[in-house]
Amino acid sequence: MSAPTDRDPGSRDRLPSPRRSTVRSGTEGEQAPPPRRRLAVLGRLGLVVVLLLAVVATVVLVNHQGEFGREDAGAEEIPALEVEPAPVALGTVAQPGALAVPTLGGGAATGAAPTSGSLASWSEGIASRADVPARALRAYGAADQAVKREEPDCNLSWVTIAGLARIESNHGRYRGASIADNGDVTPRVIGVPLDGTGGNRTIGDTDRGVLDGDATLDRAVGPLQFIPSTWAKWRSDGNGDGVADPNNIDDAALAAGRYLCAGGRDLATGPGWRSAVLSYNNSDEYGRRVYAAADQYARASQG
Repeated sequence: MSAPTDRDPGSRDRLPSPRRSTVRSGTEGEQAPPPRRRLAVLGRLGLVVVLLLAVVATVVLVNHQGEFGREDAGAEEIPALEVEPAPVALGTVAQPGALAVPTLGGGAATGAAPTSGSLASWSEGIASRADVPARALRAYGAADQAVKREEPDCNLSWVTIAGLARIESNHGRYRGASIADNGDVTPRVIGVPLDGTGGNRTIGDTDRGVLDGDATLDRAVGPLQFIPSTWAKWRSDGNGDGVADPNNIDDAALAAGRYLCAGGRDLATGPGWRSAVLSYNNSDEYGRRVYAAADQYARASQG
């Protein structure tokens, strides 16, 4: 589990105008204020400087927060793509075409752990070319197959899930995190508090802090960055261990695939693909970044 950020307008205080002499002796021009008043002027100037520094600090803080945690998505400090976002008009292009994931048999449809030899071989074969951990590719491939069985008319491809995961958490590698053999991402990827700043919505706590550790505000969680309330609706058990955990890449990838296909979308069409991705994060810039990543993975899968 990639954007515009609101900026706080700065403020400007008016400096005091030069003080005119009040001496009535006929002397014209300026007269220096008494020492006590001079100190007052300096104090006001100091206050102006402090206010300006506060404005600058606020802008820097907003920029640092970036997009991490917006609605169901967002990550900060993810390394930039080597290619620029595709200059496409979203809504006119379908998801990039990729080589099909090897068929897994009946396991993927029931959420069985993605340990098929063909899937493992497929993921290892393109991991280095795509710069995606093979373990993550296995999760995306298994989700692809499961959703195809459940909703074949959606035409979901693993590259769209991979594109989302690239923007959201760099495939579970955000800030040094890694994916265990069972699919768990550690340390957990937790977003910023959704408090209405930095382009985020304000979302109060919905899970009593169980998933995100915050009992006041919700935060996006896991490699696909689900907010707790969305996870409660789309929770999935992708590795068949009986637990639906947004911090497990198998579970999160399957939930993301089902979420993208909601409402009868067809991702083989431009409008369908745009609607799916922007439901994750309603930003055309975000959609273009996801498209660029997905296209890169599609090309890597074809050698």
